[in-house]
Amino acid sequence: MAKFIVGLTGGIGSGKTTVANLFAELGITLVDADIVAREVVAKGSEGLTRIIEHFGADVCQTDGSLNRIALREIIFNQPHQRDWLNNLLHPMIRNTMLKQVQQADSAYVIMVVPLLFENGLDKLVNTTLVVDVDPKLQISRTSERDKVASTQVEQIILSQMPREQRLSKADDIIDNQGQLNALRSKVASLHHKYLELAKTPN
Repeated sequence: MAKFIVGLTGGIGSGKTTVANLFAELGITLVDADIVAREVVAKGSEGLTRIIEHFGADVCQTDGSLNRIALREIIFNQPHQRDWLNNLLHPMIRNTMLKQVQQADSAYVIMVVPLLFENGLDKLVNTTLVVDVDPKLQISRTSERDKVASTQVEQIILSQMPREQRLSKADDIIDNQGQLNALRSKVASLHHKYLELAKTPN
């Protein structure tokens, strides 16, 4: 049976993880792109083997795991190498996520993807949910959480899809500027909506 998939996204520091965890508390399976992205390059994985074959042993730590800093430096300065890496990893991430969706036993599945629209993964989902906050709050939350300068966070925001464009693509929007209790009730209301949608054949 085809699974009903909700694509959850939002800019950096918007609170995607908090919202996803609230759905998980209601018994909904999460398939998280960031976690899958780490799994496909884990020690001993096919992804890591191919990366080492292509870039050489410098991208490998002494314990056999991926040296992310070394890899980031290579692809940061060489767009064609970044394209090679994306062409290798994106299909792996996508296939692993779809496999996890099919293995899920909840009424519907939340696919958590930071770059849902940017990477065209919204084509894989039935409906999209954007977590939204004011950019000022985005910057202060992220710089506090990641202990980085606000200018660095601003650069990341600029590299993501503009807020207005993201919101215009959303089927549902959660405004995450308030308290956790307010957020919890918004999630509960959407949960009931998705349960109903999941019952209806596509």
